[in-house]
Amino acid sequence: MTTTTYVLVPGFWLGASVWRAVADSLRDLGHVVHAVDLPGMGERAHLASPATDLTTHVDDVVHLLEEHDLHDVVLVGHSYGALVTTGAADRAPERVARLVYIDSGPLPDGMAQADFEGPDARAANEDLVMAQGDGWKLPPPPWAVLAAEVPEVDDVAVAALVEGSQPQPWRTATQPVALTGAWERLPRTGVLCSFSLEQLRQMAPHAPVFAHMVEGDWTYVELPTWHWPMVSRPVELAQVLDSVSR
Repeated sequence: MTTTTYVLVPGFWLGASVWRAVADSLRDLGHVVHAVDLPGMGERAHLASPATDLTTHVDDVVHLLEEHDLHDVVLVGHSYGALVTTGAADRAPERVARLVYIDSGPLPDGMAQADFEGPDARAANEDLVMAQGDGWKLPPPPWAVLAAEVPEVDDVAVAALVEGSQPQPWRTATQPVALTGAWERLPRTGVLCSFSLEQLRQMAPHAPVFAHMVEGDWTYVELPTWHWPMVSRPVELAQVLDSVSR
């Protein structure tokens, strides 16, 4: 049995608890797992402030790698967490063995998470921030509505998402990615859930936002489900993560 160290970074609104089932499965397989509560999220919600931004979160993951002197890490990012893991790997590539992107990918240098879905979506989110988030927080989504057509996500799972959510500091979404390119030397795995590999290959030539998802040392695994597979298919996701270390 090969023991691998995984660092699991969640996306918007969520903390380490969303990874619990995945982390337990990986530990049962003999691996070491660090599931991350980013500053302002999860059990560290008290650290949120209007100044919390992408750099705050990247710094935190780099600090984790250095504080625990981690090496040969499989660094896993879901959704917005992919920006954090890419930024951390860019700062400390010598500590990372592989980057894994869960239904997400690295954004081009200079782009912000808030720009991913286009100007209309950004404007709608900014309206929510102003109306419901004191001008600096993006409220969590209506989880029950999002999960309504996902049979694997029951009422207990929805309740856990609601309980585990915090408003997202908006500056984490609006600060552009700043990368040196050091991360690009690392192998990458894309776990595709809400879109297929064929869809990705069709979109990439026409959308610069997807460029980094087809250029470089990539392997892909399709795990069809909604955008949060750690909730809907945690055992299968753990199996995928285990397989990338072999």
